[in-house]
Amino acid sequence: MVTQERFRPPSHVAPDGFKGKFLFFLRWFVDFQFNTIYNLLEREMPKFRGTVVDIGCGNCPFKHLVNEKQAHYIGVDVADADKWDYENSEIITYDGKHLPFETDSVDHFICTEVLEHVPDPHELIADMHRVLKKGGLGIITLPWSARFHYKPYDYHRYTPSSLNTLFSAFSDVTVVNRGTDINAIVNKSIVLYFGNLSTLTSPLLWLPIKIILLILFAPIIGLLIIWSHLALLFNWGSADDPLGYTILLKK
Repeated sequence: MVTQERFRPPSHVAPDGFKGKFLFFLRWFVDFQFNTIYNLLEREMPKFRGTVVDIGCGNCPFKHLVNEKQAHYIGVDVADADKWDYENSEIITYDGKHLPFETDSVDHFICTEVLEHVPDPHELIADMHRVLKKGGLGIITLPWSARFHYKPYDYHRYTPSSLNTLFSAFSDVTVVNRGTDINAIVNKSIVLYFGNLSTLTSPLLWLPIKIILLILFAPIIGLLIIWSHLALLFNWGSADDPLGYTILLKK
């Protein structure tokens, strides 16, 4: 039996306008899953040329990283993306398995935190390979240290060994850890803290105690966030238990 999520991940927003930019930066600062994904895409996506397909794009939070003078961004998502709290009228819909593009027609694709929500990813991965041009680059990110989220549509956690097997059709596969166990521990602590913040009134009897605990632990959470940023900067911790993995693919 699948229980309801106590603390569902907030949907991603694009950095449009003052509010969008503030929320985007805030998430980058406190959500290290998002932080490590964005930092890599910020390095790679401005280099893309030609057609760039964002598979499972949601609200297209990474569209702005594409240089519009040299590349054309296309967002693709399933028709029922509202299950993940996304509504985007500026995308192409697909069935979750077969991408609506000709064979060897896509120069680059990204697919961030999507494959764990695909019950059987083999068909989709095969279609990623089909549409990508020879020599084209794909970037996929997947969580490792992540709670059961978007219930019940969360099916997998992959090891580097399984990822190399899944993507063996590509000519070059590089699996890179995102963060270390330090970042994973801090991220779990932040989720625990804000998860309790989101349920302050349930039950109402605990409200005064929860408020006191949240105030007391706020400085500790702040120090943990700084520790996590330093761990990313100086590569502290073990890569065997990271936040997740990034797969760099070449056809």
